[in-house]
Amino acid sequence: MRNKYDLKKRVLFIVCALLLSISSAASAEAQTTATSAVKLTPQEKQLIASFDRRVKDYLKQRERAKKKLTPLSKEATPEQIEIYQQGFVTALRAMRAGTKPGYIFIPAFTQYVRTIIQTEFPPRDKKDITKTLLEGETKGVPLKVNYPYPETKELTEMPATLLLKLPQLPKEVKYRFVGRHLLLVDTDNSLIVDYTHNALP
Repeated sequence: MRNKYDLKKRVLFIVCALLLSISSAASAEAQTTATSAVKLTPQEKQLIASFDRRVKDYLKQRERAKKKLTPLSKEATPEQIEIYQQGFVTALRAMRAGTKPGYIFIPAFTQYVRTIIQTEFPPRDKKDITKTLLEGETKGVPLKVNYPYPETKELTEMPATLLLKLPQLPKEVKYRFVGRHLLLVDTDNSLIVDYTHNALP
């Protein structure tokens, strides 16, 4: 009986993983299509290409930090996973010591985000986006590179209409707003990779 039960659990896990993979792929494809639909000037294309390179630079740092750790086994306990994550963050923070704000979100990119919000949405949509982002319980989140996003604070989700207008991110990082300020946060360990003030007009 136990073997049958374990088999059912494994099958269910595999099905869920496949569905999640399909959903993520569809979402990524939709985001790419929507982003490419925004008419970009040559300068904006260059800006986004530069942004992509800086994000990839962070991913390379991330991989180098991971290589310093002993890989987790498939049978790792929750305690071992927690220790691994702590070691990951420590190694990554040490590697990025001295990194200042604007490493990824350069001023021109912040202005690009502001322009997208101001010009790509009708007034009612802009009002809804602003309301959604400003209502998040994010008071007390530190605007500091290499600091963790507090687990007790709300992760304000980006409105889908806005997310689809911004450059697509790899799965390892995500956009987050804290009030009017835009953050780039590591998906796995909640480390604040970069931030910029007043990206929300």
